[in-house]
Amino acid sequence: MTETTVTIDRLGHLGDGIAPGPVFVPLTLPGEVVAGEITGDRIEVPKIVTPSPDRVRPPCTHFKTCGGCALMQASDDFVAGWKAGVIATALAAHGLTAPIRPTATSPARARRRATLSGRRTKKGALVGFHARRSDTIVPLTECHLLAPPLFALLPVLAEITQLGGSRSATLSFALTLTETGIDCAVTGGKPLDGPLRAALPRFRDRIARLTWGDEPVYAEAAPTLTMGKARVTPPPGAFLQATAEGEAALRAAVTEALAGATRLADLFAGCGTFALPLAGAVPVHAVEGDATLLAALGHATRHAQGLRPVTTEVRDLFRNPILAEDLSRFDGIVIDPPRAGAEAQTAQIAKAQVPRIAMVSCNPVTFARDAALLTAAGYRLNWVQPVDQFRWSPHVELAASLSLPHLTGE
Repeated sequence: MTETTVTIDRLGHLGDGIAPGPVFVPLTLPGEVVAGEITGDRIEVPKIVTPSPDRVRPPCTHFKTCGGCALMQASDDFVAGWKAGVIATALAAHGLTAPIRPTATSPARARRRATLSGRRTKKGALVGFHARRSDTIVPLTECHLLAPPLFALLPVLAEITQLGGSRSATLSFALTLTETGIDCAVTGGKPLDGPLRAALPRFRDRIARLTWGDEPVYAEAAPTLTMGKARVTPPPGAFLQATAEGEAALRAAVTEALAGATRLADLFAGCGTFALPLAGAVPVHAVEGDATLLAALGHATRHAQGLRPVTTEVRDLFRNPILAEDLSRFDGIVIDPPRAGAEAQTAQIAKAQVPRIAMVSCNPVTFARDAALLTAAGYRLNWVQPVDQFRWSPHVELAASLSLPHLTGE
């Protein structure tokens, strides 16, 4: 095929450069002139003819093959600005504007939560991230994402793969670095038979808690994290913020947005990332659809000192949103839904006219849609705080402050 030269106009939501056509070109930046063979709508192996001034040398030798990072070729300032721009574009699609604060970017090697893959081979095992747009596993000799204790666990995961994996299936290791050790939840492995159950406890000195599918193997130490004045033991594989720095940035933004509120509701509360720190000052009602997450939050509350009352409610907020008349007893709400957003629940919040709202989102598009519901009901979007705890990825997170000026006096 003939080599074609194109100019990159912008980045897409997956981090690929997009040239007119559209033609998708990975590992490129806006303004770059690149050359390569177009297959379908992609140039898979681009040659950079004219580099962007924002291009930097990727620090990791695996960057061109590993799917763990998509933007390591870009400067930190460029990525931070691009992520803020993604938020601004999503808001503009609904006719909204707001002050967008500087992006809070987590440092390298800070990921305390990650999912790695493992597969047996003829000579041993491969453990790492999947290659870009492929099921192939890239074995890692270095990683600038993972916290050092997680990276150091790779040889152990390779041993586990040899013990419990098969050459026809891929194991998934959901890892969380906690204050008392590493929590590891394994899926995709062979059945947990007697010999495997007997072999796995050899890793007690490296993994604090090991779960195989839905079955606990051992818990040498309860994996715990401090949230406010409480210590939480999350269930195996539980959702947690990816970095301690990212969690701190989101928590600070939520606390600021709810300043002055005296009765709070935390919707999609998880294990208590926001509810427990907020309960150090005011009563909190925590609502979550996953009973195991809420049980961890409740257990932490019962064993903590110095908290204001924390009540919990297991509830599917998608199918059964809390109605406006029940929300009206709160003067502040934090809502942190999954990527789909929370359109039905947000409509009830708007109707209830709760004075202060802290919105947390991992999807600027659904955030903007839900924020538009609130601004149409009289809310002011005060500011947005971008948070980048998935460094070198196109993933964008944020926290935002909304309020009713006639009720808050702001």
